[in-house]
Amino acid sequence: MNETAEPAPRIAFDDFLKIDIRVGTIVSVEEFPQARKPAFKLVIDFGPDMGTRKSSAQITRHYRPEALVGRQVAAVVNFAPRQIGPFLSEVLTLGFPDADGEVVLVGPSRPVPNGGRLF
Repeated sequence: MNETAEPAPRIAFDDFLKIDIRVGTIVSVEEFPQARKPAFKLVIDFGPDMGTRKSSAQITRHYRPEALVGRQVAAVVNFAPRQIGPFLSEVLTLGFPDADGEVVLVGPSRPVPNGGRLF
């Protein structure tokens, strides 16, 4: 993905509402040596209504597994699951690229209940 690309075309607000972005707390992290690019396997708790979901995230440059546990992150929860090698990623954990193109996670600046939807 090109971080310096032109803005995407305008969409209707109803199109935005189709993307379900929720907050969850990372409950476990494992190394993912089978991934083509360095990545972690995350398990994220999205609260009692959604439960836990798995995500592969290329965030090894700025984060260590032990520092990720307990951190709240934003994720798209209504994409179809994606097979990444031997791992089924169920949600897309969101981030922005830094100046070197490495991922910086997106999350709330204050604790919020797991499962809350972005609006």
